Amino acid sequence: MAKTGPIQFYREVRAEMKKITWPTRKETIASTIAVFIMVILASLFLFLSDQVIAFVISFILGFGQ
Repeated sequence: MAKTGPIQFYREVRAEMKKITWPTRKETIASTIAVFIMVILASLFLFLSDQVIAFVISFILGFGQ
């Protein structure tokens, strides 16, 4: 791969940056809300799974008596 000088590199970076389509404010807010909802759901799932596994293990080992 041929090396390019800093000026050519800068020109290529600017050309690539013009191709980017940035999300709108509405899309960014919707994506952020979706991420927060998924984090909450995953946290609840992991918490409940942990509680069930802890209960089953304590039942098997006889700590529940």
